[in-house]
Amino acid sequence: MSATSGTQTTRFDTVKWIIVAALVIAGVVGNSVYSDQSLLYRTLALVAIAAVALFVVLQTAKGSGWAVSFKEARKEIRKVVWPNRQETTQTTLIVVVVVFIMALLLWGLDSFLSWAVSSLIG
Repeated sequence: MSATSGTQTTRFDTVKWIIVAALVIAGVVGNSVYSDQSLLYRTLALVAIAAVALFVVLQTAKGSGWAVSFKEARKEIRKVVWPNRQETTQTTLIVVVVVFIMALLLWGLDSFLSWAVSSLIG
């Protein structure tokens, strides 16, 4: 018996990645070749090619692993307690005040150092 990891690669994964690379190259070359066409049509074609490439990527072992990680990340985001409007406003105001105070301190330090250097130089 052999120990296997969570995602096991199949023998066709390399072929699938080659197909994805070919789709990306086809999108880039096609966008360049058909540059005289409408931007809307080229964008729609690139979106369609990207969707097909994403579908092929999700069929690979690494792609399915990414999909699982993405689903778990979404699950964790739902657990986060987000601040309400009042907390967000108060935090933003605190940050703005601290930045303003630091700006004044740095301006004062810069003015003092400029005065000191100009006094020494003459």
